[in-house]
Amino acid sequence: MKLEILSRAAKGGSSKSPLLFVHGAYVGAWCWGEHFLDWFATRGHAAHAVSLRGHGASPGRKELNDFGLADYAEDVAAAAAGLPQPAVLIGHSMGAMVVQKYLEKNKAAAAVLACPVPAYGLMPSSFRLAWTRPALFAGLNAVANGGGAAPEVLAETLFAGNVEPARLARCHERMQGESRRALFEMAGWGLPLLNGSRPPMLVLGAEQDSLIAHGEAKGTARLLGADYRLLPGLGHAVMLDELWESAAEAIAAWLGAKGL
Repeated sequence: MKLEILSRAAKGGSSKSPLLFVHGAYVGAWCWGEHFLDWFATRGHAAHAVSLRGHGASPGRKELNDFGLADYAEDVAAAAAGLPQPAVLIGHSMGAMVVQKYLEKNKAAAAVLACPVPAYGLMPSSFRLAWTRPALFAGLNAVANGGGAAPEVLAETLFAGNVEPARLARCHERMQGESRRALFEMAGWGLPLLNGSRPPMLVLGAEQDSLIAHGEAKGTARLLGADYRLLPGLGHAVMLDELWESAAEAIAAWLGAKGL
């Protein structure tokens, strides 16, 4: 299976670790191509983003509902195998869980989990959202059941505060469906089991995240024995929000401290 992989070469002949970005639900590698790939390449990291099967320009869109987290982890493994040295894996939301699934059987130089689906699954987060923001919960359920996301639902879900209309429009037109099987597994029936040795790990929580509360992200960091950083003023889509560069800077600072 030939997956879509967006790549940017490291500037300046740097020997820093390559980065492999893994997107979350309903999107593709394009979400990293907006800002992060060029930003990190300019700072010496070869930067790559994979579209998981059924997403972006990767094959399998018609079979999307057949795919689970283990299938997505195989895609990460295939993308990582094509790199000249072990990569730092950077996963967002569902992609953070896919990275953990990958680490069940594979190694990485390090892992960054941004706004990760909690280690205990999505069920508690879903109940919280249904109770505190029922209109948003209803809109997200419509998307999960095959409907399109209204722009206002997308804005409230992904971004903190007001979002530039052009930025919102670019995201809205590229959103897509997600695998029902993957969503079911993330609810609590196909969660990763990381029992062995783990690479250095960083978990990022977003202060204004409507989907994964930053307290839940901090709990995931505690369960995994990972470092934790809170991103002030950011919503769930940390790579697309107005203050995206602060998220990139937090990752870069941690990588630098780890010698990566």
